[in-house]
Amino acid sequence: MSEMWPRLRPATNTDCEPVSNLVFTVLGEYGLKPDPGCTDADLKDIEKSYLKRGGVFYVLEEEDGSIIGSYGLYPMQPGTCELRKMYLHRDYRGKGHGRHMLENALAEAKQLGFKRITLETASVLKEALRLYESYGFQPYRPDHLSCRCDQAYALDLTKS
Repeated sequence: MSEMWPRLRPATNTDCEPVSNLVFTVLGEYGLKPDPGCTDADLKDIEKSYLKRGGVFYVLEEEDGSIIGSYGLYPMQPGTCELRKMYLHRDYRGKGHGRHMLENALAEAKQLGFKRITLETASVLKEALRLYESYGFQPYRPDHLSCRCDQAYALDLTKS
């Protein structure tokens, strides 16, 4: 059986630069500013920021090794993780890859024992908002939002 491409795989620190390039490119397409010193500092050391905290980080990789998508699950308080850095290259949008990444993220979160998943996003990312809402994410008001985000969503994993 031949391998299906693109494929999801766990990220390592060798992916930090290509993931940063992907994230910053997508942000730019939507007029959002990268913040490597704060909001995006987790991309400088994926293993420390995610894996060593008990989370995961996945990349969607094409057959030639190029990184075309990403997502991370960042543990917050006990039982809750935050979906972070879910981005997909422009040429791969609208083909089910975002749905595939989100389904994988939800399955991983449940497997890791999380009961709730939150995320922050920007309203200009309309496709992402529709995707999250189609999976049952509900708007909520966090104590604060990242500088480029104006929306927050949460999903109770015990009900999905």
